Amino acid sequence: MKVTGNRPPEKQDIASKIKNVGKQGQAGGRASVEKVGGADRVDLSGKAKEMADMKNTIDQLPDIRTDKVQSVSKAVNDGTYKIDSAKIANKMIDELV
Repeated sequence: MKVTGNRPPEKQDIASKIKNVGKQGQAGGRASVEKVGGADRVDLSGKAKEMADMKNTIDQLPDIRTDKVQSVSKAVNDGTYKIDSAKIANKMIDELV
């Protein structure tokens, strides 16, 4: 982008750059934004739509799995909760690698 003086770039320059970006986005299968008849329009790729659907599904899941919390809490209170240190160590190593 060329900066000259304190004035903003001409509107025609901005519009042509936006159109070029929209064309590049469509060619690459990416999301694009266009001005259509006075209203904005957004086209999302199939991958973006799939990710949005997955996010919506995840958002509907509960934050806390109360059944798991209750069973672990009961085992801790009863003294029957067993910790497998080898399993924990293996998971820690797997995350580092």
